[in-house]
Amino acid sequence: MPISLLSSPTPAAATAAATSLRSLFSPRRFLNNRFDILNQLSFSCALPEVSSRGSLVLVRAMAGAASGSTPTGTKQALISLSDKRDLALIANGLKELGYTIVSTGGTASALEKAGIPVTKVEQITNFPEMLDGRVKTLHPSIHGGILARRDQSHHMEALNAHGIGTFDVVVVNLYPFYDKVTSSDSVSFEDGIENIDIGGPTMIRAAAKNHRDVLVVVDHNDYPALLKFLKGDQSDGGFRKELAWKAFQHVAAYDAAVSEWLWKQTSEGDTFPPSFTVPLSLNSTLRYGENPHQKAAFYVDKSLSLVNAGGIATAIQHHGKEMSYNNYLDADAAWNCVSEFDGPTCVIVKHTNPCGVALRENILEAYRLAVKADPVSAFGGIVAFNTTIDEDLAREIREFRNPTDGETRMFYEIVVAPSYTPKGLEILKGKSKDLRILEAKKTGKGLHSLRQVGGGWLVQESDDVTPQDISFEVNSQQAPNEKELSDAKFAWLCVKHVKSNAIVIAKNNCMLGMGSGQPNRLESLRIAFKKAGEEAKGATLASDAFFPFAWKDAVEEACQNGIGVIAEPGGSKRDNDAKDCCNKYGVSLLFTKIRHFRH
Repeated sequence: MPISLLSSPTPAAATAAATSLRSLFSPRRFLNNRFDILNQLSFSCALPEVSSRGSLVLVRAMAGAASGSTPTGTKQALISLSDKRDLALIANGLKELGYTIVSTGGTASALEKAGIPVTKVEQITNFPEMLDGRVKTLHPSIHGGILARRDQSHHMEALNAHGIGTFDVVVVNLYPFYDKVTSSDSVSFEDGIENIDIGGPTMIRAAAKNHRDVLVVVDHNDYPALLKFLKGDQSDGGFRKELAWKAFQHVAAYDAAVSEWLWKQTSEGDTFPPSFTVPLSLNSTLRYGENPHQKAAFYVDKSLSLVNAGGIATAIQHHGKEMSYNNYLDADAAWNCVSEFDGPTCVIVKHTNPCGVALRENILEAYRLAVKADPVSAFGGIVAFNTTIDEDLAREIREFRNPTDGETRMFYEIVVAPSYTPKGLEILKGKSKDLRILEAKKTGKGLHSLRQVGGGWLVQESDDVTPQDISFEVNSQQAPNEKELSDAKFAWLCVKHVKSNAIVIAKNNCMLGMGSGQPNRLESLRIAFKKAGEEAKGATLASDAFFPFAWKDAVEEACQNGIGVIAEPGGSKRDNDAKDCCNKYGVSLLFTKIRHFRH
């Protein structure tokens, strides 16, 4: 009810009036304390205040504001959308079901323009939008109608006491903060801040908390399901819980983006924040995990840092069977490796290890040499290119025969490249109905890598170091010539992508053999030499870490097998043994001072 006050009351009278106003909001502390902050906000605008001269000014009491509210019992839907896709669909559907639609600002204008009856929020609150739209729905007349539990009589009594109507449906999405701060245009700090939604998340969280009585929708794709549900049995708590979960997840992802963005504005170069949230979006459920008895799914990381960062997660699949858990791991390994090279390069991967790598001016030749490095492993592997696959290359991939017998067509699980010509794609599709054909963007640099361990996560910067970033220091009497140095850089870039303990033997920008994942470096070296064969003579050998022993161990064995150059990080207590050994056999020894462990 409206309250009138005499002008120029005594201080005691003013205090009494203020106490009287507050008593209007006391039914069980207004919905069991669900509402204290919003009460305080409203009081700051509505309670009488004593001026410096003792006169009392009444702005507006909440009881007066209630005169514009919708009576309890009327079916109401609150709609407030930044993304107005399918607005007419949901609004007309709710109208046909007998709902009164309450809306804000631009959404209300869009509804009016579409000829759909709408009650504006300010008609409910009797308070205009203010602070450039920052305050619209932050009001007890809105949040009381959302948060009130229908099964609690004192909640309903509180609403009736203040003339507040309930909301049964809340349809809200948020200011496009994510799109704004990831757009190509430069976004100022002030503009980013203004795109942080406050009222929207508050309404979403309130409705989701009270989902037993309020249906909350944050995704336009759920509009048809909502309308279908409202037309049928409304007692299904499963649907309500699902919408509530989606609402909280939506707000959590939104807040994660805001948090990530703000950290970048304030971190002053500190790479790792004290805490952070990784927003993941389900891309697909997979047939199984690493093994058939394990369930699996694939999620896309929606972190701001990964927008336009490329990689296998955002690759386009043009053809073939659905990707499996292991397919993603192998394709990622192949794509990350081939993306390292500037010239036309082919990489073939098996079980996340590159078993064939070749760089040539002619990509057809690079492909053939990559297969030749290890035809047995290449069969059934993943083949990746850093060039467009045209008609000639597609035909070569389709028809190339296994070098071991000259008859069997090479079989692959996946082909991945940055682009395809229409004819090239058509020819490649003809190789097999199951062949997965992926188009990917080059993986970005400066990213973080996350890896799970029991009960926690390891985070590190990506290993972005290239041969151009380091110097290959000569630590032997024999110095490599220009061609040998080029091979050393090539082998060192390859070994970066091989699992530790890793050894790569290369010549003429072509991998001849590699050893990976062995508990000791000597065994990896022997495997690499077995694959390289006689071609290892005069070739370059790269190791991902230093050699702990030289004499009668890996360094001497490499020298005795005819290797011409050894490239390793150095840093062992026995580095001098390696130098002496290489000098004895006339082998060039290069220290990179960069380790490339890959576990």
